[in-house]
Formats: sequence, structure tokens, C-alpha cells
Amino acid sequence: MRLDGPGSNNFEDRTGSSGMGLGGGGNLLGCLLPLVASRFGIIGVVILVLGYCALQQFGGGIIGGGPTTQNAPAGQSTLNDDSRKFLTGVLGSTERVWTDIFQRSGATYRPTTMVAYSNYDQSGCGAAQSAMGPFYCPTDQRIYIDPTFFNELSRRFQAPGDFAQAYVIAHEVGHHIQNLEGTLDRAQTAQAQASRTAGNQIQVGVELQADCYAGVWAANAKTADGRPAMEQGDLEEGMRAAEAIGDDTLQRQMQGQAVPESFTHGSSAQRMEALRRGLTTGNPSACNYSR
Repeated sequence: MRLDGPGSNNFEDRTGSSGMGLGGGGNLLGCLLPLVASRFGIIGVVILVLGYCALQQFGGGIIGGGPTTQNAPAGQSTLNDDSRKFLTGVLGSTERVWTDIFQRSGATYRPTTMVAYSNYDQSGCGAAQSAMGPFYCPTDQRIYIDPTFFNELSRRFQAPGDFAQAYVIAHEVGHHIQNLEGTLDRAQTAQAQASRTAGNQIQVGVELQADCYAGVWAANAKTADGRPAMEQGDLEEGMRAAEAIGDDTLQRQMQGQAVPESFTHGSSAQRMEALRRGLTTGNPSACNYSR
């Protein structure tokens, strides 16, 4: 993927200085632990919890990025230049695309801030842990990500490539769009009145819409000279990532069978279709999963 435009300034590097997040874990961590124990184990949590707890906190996560250097002195960043450039580059691209889309509808886009951390950190939704994967917290309107998660995406989930990583970030930005639109609040209200199974279906709709929004961003992303930012092979990388993180695929890996009524992010086929829909149309109005 070509990311030669200016990087975002809405970025906080807390790598090397985090580790205090376990104290005051709050509802997000409390929501995480039962799933770790009773459903999928820590590997399943890396992807599946990414929005399950988030619907109750209402944020969400998807799936991880460039290498980082570990064991740096306390307070010293562990984020290398390539990782920083990639993270800020993708975020900057999403800002330009969504600013333009919002302006066309007469609205103003308010960007999210990305927080890069290592191991543990504190978010407005409670504790952030690497094992949770990237997530969006609507309380402080920030995306939290431990960049080493991208290594999990590439190695454990067999979904390498820069576009697969960009899809992860764009999905979280998609949750920010939903927050600005009021979708998260509406879904939370509906879930509070629904059964567990029905609530899970509401969550699936939220996550599929975020996948579709990620595709909308990619379809509209441009280089500095106006060329499409997507390159040959990017579509395949995105489809491979979406397939790898489908609930049915992960459940079969973790427990030998898929249980559709427990899905919280959608099946592999649904996630691939959602991303492809956004890519094909480039129109957020086509992403009506949670309407």
C-alpha cells in the first residue's frame, strides 16, 4: 500500500512507559477475563474480544504491525521509525478520507487519537492489555494498540502484509465513525434490552459495519499525487486477514466447532463480504449492517 502522504499528529507514543494499566482495570478488563477463561483462551481473546467487551464499553477491536524493540529503559520509546511512520501514515490517510466524506455531507469530521503502548496501559474504558488486541474506546475517543500485535496477525493468523495491518487500524477508525454518528450509543441501548444471542447479533452488525468502513477508507485513499493508495496484492491481503479473524474460523481452531449464536464479530464469509463491499462501493451508505 502506498502511504506517502503526511502522517497524523494525533498520535501518542506510550511504548516503554506503560505497565500501570492493571491497576484500575475497570469494566473492560472485567469483561475480558470471563471470556479468556470460558470461551476461547488467550489466543481467541486476541481477536474475538476485540469488540465483545467493547459493546458494553462500546468500542471495539479487530485484530497486528511492524516490529518493535523490546526491553528498552523505562520511559524510552520501543517504537522504531518504520512502525511509527506506518501507524501515523495510515491514521493520517484515514483522516483525509473521512474529512472529505464528512464534508460532502455537510458535516465536520473530528479525528480520533491513536495511542501506541507496550504490554499494559490505561484507557478511558479501563485497562488496556496487549492480549486484547487493538481496540477503540469511545469514552476518550482513542484507539489503543500494542504494535507487536501485528506480529501475531502475520505469524499466528497467517495474515501478513501492510494492507492487512492497515485494515486493522481502519477498522478501529470505523468504530470512531460509529461513535460520531451515534451508532454505538444506539446499539448499546438495543443490546441492553435484548437477550444474549440477540445482543451478540447487534454486536456482529457493529463489527461488520466497521469492516465495511475500513473498505470505504481503502477505496478512497490516495497518494500525494492522486493515485490510488492500494496496490496489487492488497485486496488479497485484506481478504486473507478478514477470513482469518472470522468467528467461525477462530472458534473451530479454539474449540473444534463453531457456535453461530455466540458470534460477536461475524463469520469469515461475512467479514470478507463487508470489507469487499466497502472496497467495491467506496460509499459509507452501503455499510448498513447496524442500521
